[in-house]
Amino acid sequence: MPHTIDEAFTALPLRPLADAALARARALGAEHADFRFERVRSASWRFRDAKPAGSSDTTDLGYAVRVVHGGTWGFASGVDLSLDAAAKVASQAVAMAKLSAQVIKAAGSGVGAPPTPFGQWGRVELAEEPVHAEKTWISSYEIDPFSVPDAEKSALLADWSAQLLAANGVNHVDASLLTVHENKFYADTAGTVTTQQRVRLHPQLTAVSVDESSGEFDSMRTIAPPVGRGWEYLTGTGWDWESELEQIPELLAEKMRAPSVRAGLYDLVVDPSNLWLTIHESIGHATELDRALGYEAAYAGTSFATFDQLGKLRYGSELMNVTGDRTAEHGLATVGYDDEGVEGQSWNLVKDGTLVGYQLDRRIAKLTGFERSNGCAFADSPGHVPVQRMANVSLQPDPAGMATEDLIGGVDRGVYVVGDRSWSIDMQRYNFQFTGQRFFKIENGRITGQLRDVAYQATTTDFWGSMAAVGGPQTYVLGGAFNCGKAQPGQVAAVSHGCPSALFKGVNILNTTQEAGR
Repeated sequence: MPHTIDEAFTALPLRPLADAALARARALGAEHADFRFERVRSASWRFRDAKPAGSSDTTDLGYAVRVVHGGTWGFASGVDLSLDAAAKVASQAVAMAKLSAQVIKAAGSGVGAPPTPFGQWGRVELAEEPVHAEKTWISSYEIDPFSVPDAEKSALLADWSAQLLAANGVNHVDASLLTVHENKFYADTAGTVTTQQRVRLHPQLTAVSVDESSGEFDSMRTIAPPVGRGWEYLTGTGWDWESELEQIPELLAEKMRAPSVRAGLYDLVVDPSNLWLTIHESIGHATELDRALGYEAAYAGTSFATFDQLGKLRYGSELMNVTGDRTAEHGLATVGYDDEGVEGQSWNLVKDGTLVGYQLDRRIAKLTGFERSNGCAFADSPGHVPVQRMANVSLQPDPAGMATEDLIGGVDRGVYVVGDRSWSIDMQRYNFQFTGQRFFKIENGRITGQLRDVAYQATTTDFWGSMAAVGGPQTYVLGGAFNCGKAQPGQVAAVSHGCPSALFKGVNILNTTQEAGR
């Protein structure tokens, strides 16, 4: 049965508040104004060794008004649901725009004023977007996790934890579940009005083994990704939890006995459970155009993929085809419309190894000559201003590509990488190092056991340039994270990255124990 927008949300005075705010902004001379009302409910449960270790259930509710006045941004937010309060918030947004205009004018006219992209501060102008009147969008899920009793959620985490604890060699188990139900209403002075509802969740279990005689310890975490699904994800649809939980104790025991890797050059077969994070850090962030232009620099740096290299930069091998996507089913960054009223889209970022696109919001699109934004504006709460945020950035499979086992079968000396763990990348998204949950030694096309203390290191273009084979659709998995950070004040956003398994030739493998001891 199709879902409908929650009645408790639609019963709020959404349209009257929007009308009051937008009317005041127009009256005060705003060239553009938008109104965004949000209700974001987040709940989490944590277990330690099958016993409750904490829980939370919070709701963030409020609204925001953003304006362009005199060619300058203004923003304000509020929680008072009276019409007078909404109009006042709009007045505050216009006042903020006027103040910002004075600050920008003073900074731009001063001696030694900081350089800006395109050599000037420039007026804020927005790329055109068709009007989307009275649109409703609901994400793809079956069972709203908030309709499931808390006792049932806790019981499942406790049962899974107890199952792992009962296995030989497992000394501790951490389990967690994070669920989010998000409602959003948007209206602007152009006439766009949208109402949306999204559900997402992130389950995770980690088993820890301790060797009491030596004091050594290690861990093994589930590789099930966070998803834009409902409770059905934990009860059979979308992931084989029974199989994964059965395998973890044996894999962890083998990892504890595994030899340390010998540093050197190896061929890598990278599983989607690890490769999604490399995509996120070396492609996702690097193709945010505000970052490539230098507008975003203080939080995690800029990008080597600068705007002058569009259509020229050889990002990787000819097998590399990467899309930005706001429409992928169950994607964490999938929306019907972004926080500027732009409809969700899919587009190319890298085509046949060449940089051909960026992620855009309306202001950056207009500034750089694009006809339209591709829908990458998002705010993580009603109290934050929308900023350019990442879409679901995904490496496309080869329609005739091999299975993971066949990719491994073609490797004489290599490593198979499964699961994400730690990462490090420089402020230009160029030099990086990644570890993982599980590393398997490949000899003459066969897996011969696990390895420990492994990290792979490369530059972005060298790594993607070494991609020699891309797996088929049967290997494709949509991975991702709930906690991508950006902006100041900091915001977090959930984002997915799909990819197949892939083979990379001659990648530098480090021994992390040796590196730490240097």
